[in-house]
Amino acid sequence: MSAGTLVAVAHGTRSAAGQAQIRALVDAVAMCRPELDVRLAYVDVQQPRVAEVMRMGKQSKAVIVPLLLSTGFHVRVDIAEAAGDSVVTPPLGPDPLLTEILAGSAGRDHDALVLAAAGSSDPGWRAEIADVASQLDAHVAYASRDETKDVVADLRRQGAERITVAAYLLAEGRFYRSLHQAKADRVTPPLCHDPRVAGLVARRYDLTSAPARM
Repeated sequence: MSAGTLVAVAHGTRSAAGQAQIRALVDAVAMCRPELDVRLAYVDVQQPRVAEVMRMGKQSKAVIVPLLLSTGFHVRVDIAEAAGDSVVTPPLGPDPLLTEILAGSAGRDHDALVLAAAGSSDPGWRAEIADVASQLDAHVAYASRDETKDVVADLRRQGAERITVAAYLLAEGRFYRSLHQAKADRVTPPLCHDPRVAGLVARRYDLTSAPARM
């Protein structure tokens, strides 16, 4: 790997649409930072796995940017173990930009807002999600537990007529599809649809690599 290598590490999905969206995001990062060698790896489902990519480039350093939305097992264990001596940046989320994107996508035409996130047993991850929900004045539902439809149904019983689900998900996949079964009035698009997310990936690289480049 060259001195300017950014390894973007996504979760991985079987969704063809989600796969294409992540590739498009990484291509956009490469286009806005043509001086970098931008590579894509995964922690689950898809190949190549991050450990394999890092072994291929073990002769030199790389900066790993997790394309994940909160700190959790994949960041603390899978990516950390594969990184070796390479630098791992914080994940993309939480970040004020992502909260801004969610707020803009959700708009104001609703009686209740539900923040739907993938879900994790990691207490730090759950605290981060709770903080994002607090900023959006939203209820939290975890897609991994299929909670979204229950939260939406409970809000209906409480009198909410217009409910929006804010998808705290980077790309399409099983969890995103489940949100459309919750019978909310609207589901926001995956975060990667916003072109500003590519800039966020590049900034993660810049902030972490800046001391070494001085």
